Amino acid sequence: MGLFDKKYCDICGEKIGLLGNRKLSDGNLCKDCARQLSPWMTDRRTSSVEEIGQHLAYRAENQQAVNAIQPTRILGNSTKVYIDERSQRFFVTRQSDWRGANPDILDISQVIDTELVIDEDKKEIYREGEDGKRVSFDPPRYETSYRFDVLIRVNSPYFDQIAFELTEDRPDSPYTDAYREYERQADELRRALKPTPAAAAAPAQPAPTQEPKGWVCACGAANEGKFCGECGAQRPAAPKQRCDSCGWQPADPSNPPKFCPECGTAFQQ
Repeated sequence: MGLFDKKYCDICGEKIGLLGNRKLSDGNLCKDCARQLSPWMTDRRTSSVEEIGQHLAYRAENQQAVNAIQPTRILGNSTKVYIDERSQRFFVTRQSDWRGANPDILDISQVIDTELVIDEDKKEIYREGEDGKRVSFDPPRYETSYRFDVLIRVNSPYFDQIAFELTEDRPDSPYTDAYREYERQADELRRALKPTPAAAAAPAQPAPTQEPKGWVCACGAANEGKFCGECGAQRPAAPKQRCDSCGWQPADPSNPPKFCPECGTAFQQ
């Protein structure tokens, strides 16, 4: 086959345009299908067509969990961690329209550990010498900044970690209030994503049927009423707790099936 022979996506079958191919270990992937992959997936090039197909099936199912989740706590800055304390689930995204972005929904029990990585960027500052060339100060002077990265290691068949930068404005010294504030935020994240011993040991129980008082809008605003105080969006309906026909209840009310497994009735939210 020639260099410029037409290629087709091994997932959707569509023709792949120029510069649109995303190589797999045994095939090709178009950019439209690639956009549906999890943003935390890092081994696409070494994945097979079959593995990518399984991954995309998981991503389609994940959208149902996105539609059902109701975050009650938000941590982070540009990239945020949204936590549903009621269902003990969370996701991480920097997208304001997070429901449309289909972020990966994870159980807090899947978190192995949460690590803070601090990277020091140190650059020397020079002055202009008598000959017009730059020379060092005596003693040398430096410009320093500190980057805070959060690494959440998870037990998932599709990716093993979620990494993002916590800092927005990088502090220039460990002795500043900004530096200590990022340390505090990282510690809060660690504590929020640490499963309690009781939750880890006990089997999952159905969530209570009452609706929580607070809710978080897709725009990021926390609310208690029926409409968002920032953008006016209506509060999403709570997921259905039982089948209307036979009374069957899902083990996880926040992620009900499309159809009741007992009688086949549509289990619409």
